Amino acid sequence: MVATQTATPVASSGPRSFEYRARNRSGKLVRGNVELPNEAAVVLKLNGMGLSPVSIVEKAAGTGLNREINIGFLAKRIKITDLAVMTRQLATMTASGLALLRAVSVVADQTENEKLKTLLQDVGRDIETGSSFSDALAKHRDVPLIMVSMLRAGEAGGFLDIALAAVATTFEKEAKLRSTVKSAMTYPIAVLIIAVLAVVAMLLFIVPIFKDMFEGLGSKLPAPTQFLVDLSNNMVWLLPTAIVLSIAATSFYRAKKDTEAFRRIVHPLLLKVPVFGGLLTKVAVSRFSRNLANMTSAGVPLLRALQIVGQASGNWVIEQTAGRVAESVRLGGSMAEPLSNEKIFPTMVVQMVAVGEESGSVDTMLEKVADFYDEEIDTTAAALTSLIEPIMIVVLGSLVGGMVVALYMPIFSVASAVH
Repeated sequence: MVATQTATPVASSGPRSFEYRARNRSGKLVRGNVELPNEAAVVLKLNGMGLSPVSIVEKAAGTGLNREINIGFLAKRIKITDLAVMTRQLATMTASGLALLRAVSVVADQTENEKLKTLLQDVGRDIETGSSFSDALAKHRDVPLIMVSMLRAGEAGGFLDIALAAVATTFEKEAKLRSTVKSAMTYPIAVLIIAVLAVVAMLLFIVPIFKDMFEGLGSKLPAPTQFLVDLSNNMVWLLPTAIVLSIAATSFYRAKKDTEAFRRIVHPLLLKVPVFGGLLTKVAVSRFSRNLANMTSAGVPLLRALQIVGQASGNWVIEQTAGRVAESVRLGGSMAEPLSNEKIFPTMVVQMVAVGEESGSVDTMLEKVADFYDEEIDTTAAALTSLIEPIMIVVLGSLVGGMVVALYMPIFSVASAVH
């Protein structure tokens, strides 16, 4: 039976646009577009061309009010949690004996993310035409390279279901890692935003009221009060300037954040930031260890795994380290020796990698390292939250309280003069 899908009917008796997929006499899947009055006419035309219809989908008209609206920046992006759920479902179904193409179709129907649904539908069509699963995924920028490489190794070794499960575990751990870091960062960022808004609101609305009151006193204002009054008077140009500079800084960051020069300078500094630097270092070590363990256990060659892990780390320091380790392995050396020269990797990590190399179980040792640092990250994040909370409260209270005291200083001076 031919699968058809009809869009909302348009009030027109003219030809409608259809996209079809059909198989020719040799069984090859072909696609195309035709403009005909209805689906029946499309079927007749395809039969006349010697094609057997597989699916016929009516397309929205390309002009006027029927044009399909696709606003890229409003589209829901594919998150790491979406990929984790998708790969876990595929791993479960393929391990149960369900054909890969059928499993991809089922997951595509179930997912609520429209972008992921479209991606899986495209992958399904590529698989139908004879493409491998990994090659079909590699065509899409939203699919991480680490996933493609692990699945390619699984396909080559005949254990795709195991590779899918390993990918799912990798994404689930990565999602948990990101959630932990985000939780640690959320509170200070929220308090900082509240503090900025409070200061701006006071300068725009509260200080002008006190300014009118101070003019009636006829005395010189204390330095802190005068500073607030001058700042409030200049908010008419300071606020727009600050907004423009913020937008410019954000645009600059987005344009430069992936460049070599920017990453080489900024990423090492991030690892040295007080309070948060230690957390970011542990995240980098955990991500490196987990990804490398999963890739090597999935059958990806070590040199290729090191290259991909470096690119997927998101940190220039780790990427350079992975490159040096890969060069050492390529020349017949060990992994542990170049790691021992890197300050970012603690001695414990180096020793466990060395033991893993001696016993032939590097992936197991790296997995243990990743588990250890995942627990360390949870502990560090909880400690940071407990430490930052009172600090931010004191900072916010001092900032707002200091402004209030500065505003009331002239009044206190007048009251003292009267007595």
